[in-house]
Amino acid sequence: MTRRSALLLLASALPAARAAAADLFDSPVTIVAPFSPGGTADVLARSIGKKLSEKYGQPFVVENRPGMGGNIGARAVATARPDGKTLLLGTIGIHSAYSVYGKLPYDPVKDLQPISILGAVPCTIVVNPNLPFTTLKELLDFAHANPRKLNFGSAGTGSSTHMVGELLQQATGVEFTHVPYKGSSMAMTDLMGGQIDLMTELATTSISIIKSKKIRALAVTSKERSQQLPDLPTVSELGYPGFDGTGWFTIATGSGVSEKFVQQLNRDIDEILHAADMKQTWKAQALAIIGGSEVDARRFVSDETIKWKKVIEIAGIHAQ
Repeated sequence: MTRRSALLLLASALPAARAAAADLFDSPVTIVAPFSPGGTADVLARSIGKKLSEKYGQPFVVENRPGMGGNIGARAVATARPDGKTLLLGTIGIHSAYSVYGKLPYDPVKDLQPISILGAVPCTIVVNPNLPFTTLKELLDFAHANPRKLNFGSAGTGSSTHMVGELLQQATGVEFTHVPYKGSSMAMTDLMGGQIDLMTELATTSISIIKSKKIRALAVTSKERSQQLPDLPTVSELGYPGFDGTGWFTIATGSGVSEKFVQQLNRDIDEILHAADMKQTWKAQALAIIGGSEVDARRFVSDETIKWKKVIEIAGIHAQ
């Protein structure tokens, strides 16, 4: 009787749970990807948006709003109506490296709240194939002898690709000239064309271009080698033990959105992240799943802010 009662209770609870999920969104939702189309943030926003659309039966429209290392798009979410209908594909630049900007028209800490940490993506150190560098050592030897002669592009000041590039310079003692763009796809176009020399680009968007031989990869910036590029050594293996520079991504929303909403969406996103039918998608995008509760997300962002604030202070980065 006890088992039968438990099964009946579970059966009665399922429709209520489904109803709660269905009622979370009753109209179209916008996910702001704060970089240009084609970059990692854009790709992840569309993957998550597709699954959320299937779950809730509502369109999840990805809107690209590039600029200021992602902070233009982030501000739009922070100041949107607090009904949960405007979400953000958040990044290091928004949540943890915002101190590169002396003044922002919003407060990322007070005006945004992370719902879920989707996962982390390693960067690849890539160069224009017309340059003579075939190893990281050759690149660094040249950079040591020619400070600031090589320029590296990024998705924008304070972006993941910028911060990992700064971390690389600090770990190896070289100096590059930073060239910020409004998204990685724009920087990658110039890298392939030879307008810039190198990038520390997220693997999600660089892998296919590396395999096409339009750029040359010298190393990967995570602690472990990438499953997608198993022959590419880590920076740590190449003489800089412990080096770890990965980009990570969130789904976030405005701070005024209710805790009940955030908790429900967190659970639904976590389910998507760990779904069996998504494993190959995340693998193809080089995303190492993190997930966890909304409390875990806040703790993660806080710890990462300490790490990247130190990098910013050492580099003396100040953007207008």
